[in-house]
Amino acid sequence: MSEKFVYLFAEGNETMRELLGGKGANLAEMSRLGMPVPYGFTITTEACNQYYADGECINADIRTQIEEYLAKLEEQAEKKFGDVNDPLLVSVRSGARASMPGMMDTILNLGMNDEVVAGVEKLTGNARFAYDSYRRFIQMYADVVMGLSKARFEEIIDEVKKEKGISDDLDLDAEDMKTLVQRFKAFYEEELKEPFPSDPRVQLFGAIEAVFRSWNNPRAIYYRKMNDIPGSWGTAVNVQMMVFGNMGNDCGTGVAFTRNPATGENKLYGEFLMNAQGEDVVAGIRTPQHIDQLKEVAPQAYHKFVEICGILEDHYRNMQDMEFTIEKGKLFMLQTRNGKRTAAAALQIACDMVDEGKVTVDEALMMVEPKQLDALLHPMFDAAELKAAVPIASALPASPGAACGQIVFTAEEAIEEAGKGKKVVLVRLETSPEDIEGMHVAQGILTVRGGMTSHAAVVARGMGACCVSGCGDIDMHEEEGYFTVNGKDYHRGEWISLDGSTGHIYGQAIKTVPAAISGNFERFMKWADERRQLKIRTNADTPRDAAQAVRFGAEGIGLVRTEHMFFDGDRIKAVREMIVSKTVEQRKRALEKLLPMQRGDFEGIYEAMEGMPVTIRYLDPPLHEFLPTNDADIVDLAEEMGMAADELRSIVVSLHEFNPMMGHRGCRLAVSYPEIAEMQTTAVIEAAINVQKRHPEWTIEPEIMIPLVGDQAELRFVKKIVTETADRIIADSGRSMTYKVGTMIEIPRAALLADEIAQEAEFFSFGTNDLTQMTFGFSRDDAGGFLSDYYEKKIFESDPFAHLDQKGVGKLIEMAAAAGRKTRPDIKLGICGEHGGDPASIEFCHRVGLNYVSCSPFRVPIARLAAAQAAIKNKQ
Repeated sequence: MSEKFVYLFAEGNETMRELLGGKGANLAEMSRLGMPVPYGFTITTEACNQYYADGECINADIRTQIEEYLAKLEEQAEKKFGDVNDPLLVSVRSGARASMPGMMDTILNLGMNDEVVAGVEKLTGNARFAYDSYRRFIQMYADVVMGLSKARFEEIIDEVKKEKGISDDLDLDAEDMKTLVQRFKAFYEEELKEPFPSDPRVQLFGAIEAVFRSWNNPRAIYYRKMNDIPGSWGTAVNVQMMVFGNMGNDCGTGVAFTRNPATGENKLYGEFLMNAQGEDVVAGIRTPQHIDQLKEVAPQAYHKFVEICGILEDHYRNMQDMEFTIEKGKLFMLQTRNGKRTAAAALQIACDMVDEGKVTVDEALMMVEPKQLDALLHPMFDAAELKAAVPIASALPASPGAACGQIVFTAEEAIEEAGKGKKVVLVRLETSPEDIEGMHVAQGILTVRGGMTSHAAVVARGMGACCVSGCGDIDMHEEEGYFTVNGKDYHRGEWISLDGSTGHIYGQAIKTVPAAISGNFERFMKWADERRQLKIRTNADTPRDAAQAVRFGAEGIGLVRTEHMFFDGDRIKAVREMIVSKTVEQRKRALEKLLPMQRGDFEGIYEAMEGMPVTIRYLDPPLHEFLPTNDADIVDLAEEMGMAADELRSIVVSLHEFNPMMGHRGCRLAVSYPEIAEMQTTAVIEAAINVQKRHPEWTIEPEIMIPLVGDQAELRFVKKIVTETADRIIADSGRSMTYKVGTMIEIPRAALLADEIAQEAEFFSFGTNDLTQMTFGFSRDDAGGFLSDYYEKKIFESDPFAHLDQKGVGKLIEMAAAAGRKTRPDIKLGICGEHGGDPASIEFCHRVGLNYVSCSPFRVPIARLAAAQAAIKNKQ
């Protein structure tokens, strides 16, 4: 028996998300619950994967099943596909497992041709509706299936309106719609050298293939990378009987949320348009009405919708985002899904739903994406500056936060300017899914058209980016590089500020200040802390960073990079003096200058951490990184050091390494120059003793980390220097103090020989940045150039430096953790690479049984929640 690739809505349910995609599973579930869902069927995600496996072709078996289910749909609908008297028209929509709003393609009104449109006119007695639906279908099919310019169709509409002397699409009559159909078809034929397809079956299979293809369009790939969605999932395709919101004034369409997605307020939130189709609402071409007004316009449909909202939220135990259509006064549900929301709204909804008894604390913790918390931790506008500023305009506060940047008008400009390190605000007439990458790099997004559920608003909220939408006061002159508000011009490159909480737009730069953390955030994070098993530390090199991390809930420091302390004014001179020293005595003299500076830094960090554990990594980078490279700087330094410039040049040349990643660095420096390890140990231990004297209530227990170890003998040699120095200082102080010596596992050989290395190391910290580089055999700095080719050609799905490679690097971590514990059962295990703040990598660390993860200060709350979610999933 052949595999089943197609399911009627009546055959599915919400548990079949992997096969039917999110939209298909939810349409099936709503049908099962007896809700008014137009009949339809879902072509599975496996059919999408088969389409790609067959060389982007729908095979005979899948075609036969689609034909079979089309016949079943005709029976249910009591209409015939392509029939001129009572035609079945369908929508063809994508539906991935994970919600990807606007990233893939949709075609409405499919099944129209010159004969069918005449039949629709006769059946409905409404010529305008019939030809409006036909021109929409031609436009969508030409754009989505054949790749023609969407903008050109809009220009044709504007030309017809200009000829008639009208400004509103609703003022176009039936004859105008017929004119548009003719002009659209003429443009299609002129561009593609073939007539618009009139066979509904050709249209249907063309549309299904286009939706499958859209799974791999650039914006969908970018969105997947941004949201860790695997390319192997594929998208389902939903073929559904059309219901029409554009048949007249007793018809309409809308999008609504069961709660406010910007604030979390427990109140129905959404918009609708009468005599319109769904695309009109999300595209932002017409300004919609608030959902509350539907009560007056279509009371019966409104009350039924409110009832369904309550049922859906209770059923899915989460805030729902729904699409609906009203046809001749009757309500139809076209979609429900867990709604995208801002970080503040996510916390409000989670806390409220616990208080309302609708969800458990565990369920509430799973409702918030860890990465969303990032939006709560970043700056807001300075209150005094904001009070003094006067808005140049106001619009809809679509996604909260503060954004300040230089004006750009296209996604490409945003990417280019942000790449130069500039802050930009993307100003658009309306955004489209193609703008996704530009929106991602922009500080904020400002649109002239669109409502609170427009593409810009939905995507910005999902990203945690500030967005102000629907500012009709703006007169755009994109080609000329400026826009006008109330008679004043604002040019490309000038500064503007957006307040996504109020909708105010300011024609100036406004200073930002750190976010205030309290209320729901503290309550929610307390729940997370009660459930997680992993400890969360931070990577911090200064007392200021350490204090910031403590405010965000860090429980220690997993990585102090001591070399970061060497680059300030006087310090770099002493470091350079040490590097160019010809004798041990000279080198020690230079290190004596560095000792009080390092000791002071460590004291500040111990003070900030208030007795929590601190892991200090000894000098790691190659020495040439501290030396000047251009000639003028070399001459200046030689003068300062009292040596000939040529002599210094030869030292710089001699220290240059062909592959610094594998060169004279890490523990190799301490092997060559033991006095460096002596100085650093002295600074670490003396600082700990000094702080312990000042704060007897704390227990200061330094953790000394030797980097880049690949052999037990290497670690033993350096550890001996450390312990002899530390023990002498502690004995001389007359106090008792314990400390640990461990290593960073960042060389594959160390992972393979972890059982031997654990005989010397009291803890392992996995340096996943270097371990990834060494395992893959490419450098993080150089890989950017060719990795894009790997993503494009589907060799890699994600950046292994952003998401831990669990298959290869992960296997080394798992092996090393098990071997280390076998030798030393109480060994402490953690990671301190960039992956320490990545939710997917944190889940892996929980599974492997590490003790802690360490990440940058601003990612600490993300890590706390991700660790709690990992524990909850593991329990389930």
